[in-house]
Amino acid sequence: LLFMDDDSGEITVLSGGNFHGEPLAIAMDYLAIALAEMGNISERRTMRLTDEASNAGVLPAFLTEKGGLNSGFMITQYTAAALATENKVLAHPASVDTIPTSANVEDHVSMGATAALKARQILDNVEHILAIELLAAAQGIDFRRRALGIDARLGAGTTPAYDLIRQHAPFIEEDTLLYPYIDAVHALVTSGELVRVVTDTVGDRPAVTR
Repeated sequence: LLFMDDDSGEITVLSGGNFHGEPLAIAMDYLAIALAEMGNISERRTMRLTDEASNAGVLPAFLTEKGGLNSGFMITQYTAAALATENKVLAHPASVDTIPTSANVEDHVSMGATAALKARQILDNVEHILAIELLAAAQGIDFRRRALGIDARLGAGTTPAYDLIRQHAPFIEEDTLLYPYIDAVHALVTSGELVRVVTDTVGDRPAVTR
C-alpha cells in the first residue's frame, strides 16, 4: 500500500501479504500495445522507402540500382514486416487472462510476469525494426544526393544521425550480408548513442540546416 503525504509529497510504502500485480500487468500490456504501434509505423516507413510505387519513383525499387540482379533492401523489409507481425500477436493483453494457483488461494492471477516478458520481447523487436528503418533511410539519403548531383544539406538533427550510421554501415552497392549492419545500428539505438549525438547537436533549439 502506498500513502502520500499531501503536504510534503513523501510516500510511505507498507508491504503486506495481500499483494496483487494487476496494476503492473495492465501497465505492461498498455506499454506492449504502444510499442507494437511504434513498430508498425516504422515498418510502414521502411516499406515506402523500398517501394518505388509508394515513393513516386523518387528512390529506386528496394534501394538498389541493380534491380533483378540484387535484392537490395527487399529482405530487410521482410524482416521488419515479420517482426511487426510477431508484435501484433505478442500485444494481446496478458492481464485479461488468469489461472488460479496455490489451491485456489490465489484465485485471480495478474499474469504480470507474462505481460512484462511480452513487452520486453516487443521492445527488442521494435528496436530492430527501427534499426532497419535507419539503414534504409541512410541508403535513401545517398540515392537522393546522387540524383541531385550535390551534397544536399540535411537537417541539424538528421546530419549527426546520418554521420553516425555511416560510421557503422556503408552504402550498399551490391547484395551482401546485412545483419552485421542491422546489429551495429541496433546497438546505436539501444545504447542511446544515436539519441545522444542528435540531442548534443540540436538540444532544445529549433532545427536548422548546416
